[in-house]
Amino acid sequence: MRAAYIDTSVLGRVLLNEPDKAAIERALGEIDEVTSSRLLWIEVRRLARRWEARRAAQGKREQVLQLAEEMLRPIVAIPMEEPLLSGAELIAPVSVATLDAIHLATAVRLAEVSLLDTILTYDNRLAEGARKHGLTVLAPA
Repeated sequence: MRAAYIDTSVLGRVLLNEPDKAAIERALGEIDEVTSSRLLWIEVRRLARRWEARRAAQGKREQVLQLAEEMLRPIVAIPMEEPLLSGAELIAPVSVATLDAIHLATAVRLAEVSLLDTILTYDNRLAEGARKHGLTVLAPA
């Protein structure tokens, strides 16, 4: 597969060692270029920090933030610029949550210029929105 968009629901599952981690890693291995909104870095780093704090409160030490940085390194970051954010404000369908609207608007914009046609997500509302905009949705299992 040439290029695909990835959202936080996918990378978060790998980061937290969810049961579908191996399937996600296989799928990512078949993609030449993985892209995402710069929002992904914020969401994944916040997730890693929350996980580390939760584990520390339980007396366990885990270096999840370091793993997050390694996972983010090969992903192409698409800047959250004003035209993209304005598009996210109005993008259909309205069922897509606020931050996911930024992901959807970014993926749609990349698809419009033929840079990708696939999005990896486990978020049902984001997946529905992506399909409505003609994107192929993958949720590796």
